[in-house]
Amino acid sequence: MDAEILLQAVVSGLLIGVVYALISTGLTLIFGLMEIVNFAHGEFLMLAMYAAFWASELARLDPMASLPLTVAALFGLGVLTYRGVIAHVLGAPMLAQIFATFGVGLLLRGLAQFFWSPDFRSIPDPLLGRIFGGSVAVGGVSLGMPQIAAAVLAGLAFAALYVFIARTRTGLALQAVAEDKATAALMGIDSDRMFALGWGLGAACVGLAGAVLASFYYIYPSVGVLFALIAYIVVALGGFGSVPGALVAGLLVGLVEVASPTLFGFSPAYKYAVVFGLYLAVVLVRPQGLFGRF
Repeated sequence: MDAEILLQAVVSGLLIGVVYALISTGLTLIFGLMEIVNFAHGEFLMLAMYAAFWASELARLDPMASLPLTVAALFGLGVLTYRGVIAHVLGAPMLAQIFATFGVGLLLRGLAQFFWSPDFRSIPDPLLGRIFGGSVAVGGVSLGMPQIAAAVLAGLAFAALYVFIARTRTGLALQAVAEDKATAALMGIDSDRMFALGWGLGAACVGLAGAVLASFYYIYPSVGVLFALIAYIVVALGGFGSVPGALVAGLLVGLVEVASPTLFGFSPAYKYAVVFGLYLAVVLVRPQGLFGRF
């Protein structure tokens, strides 16, 4: 096997893996805080991509220029989802919580199809393509500059979120509520406010990822389905509730997805089967994931 081809696949996998990690971080953050899986996560990503698209079409704003607006809008959507839906099913059985978020996802996807049609759309001549257009060759490895820029932005956002959670008073309050809501309440921490903040931050992560993806990925109502499925795998593989686990698992999934067809010589159509097989192999040995705990 040509070493350059394998190295090309490895680097490409790591680049998309960073984006997977950012998408998955919002999901694992919400679960770690409330032990609720957001089955509308993919639809949040879809709305972020459409927000970037319509900002480009209607206001001539590049996805990078409208990125703060997209992140803010998704933060608001996350808080609204918590206040309008999740807060009313907190004490309900787990199935009720699952159906609530699943229903929100179906509603958002249906509304997108109704208002914007199922057609594939794209943003013509985005800033990432103009400034970082083409590719760069490093040691015989050709790397797409828009993908590199997207990975760098996702990595910076991930680092900022980690610092916020680990180093700020608000982040420590989020951790306290995740550990023990009753004890946190005795310390004067409003768990309801922290839950709303957690949903807002989780959706904001998807908002940033969606704005970046919109620069080089097709946009359509069901675009979030595949990304959400990969995010569930990443979260379960890294450990539910573990933000560092989401980063490691995201990189691992991206690496396996892109490099496995080259390494094993099979069709790329089967790459997701390898990803799911990796997940099954890990959870059989360590059901709580790589960084999770029971």
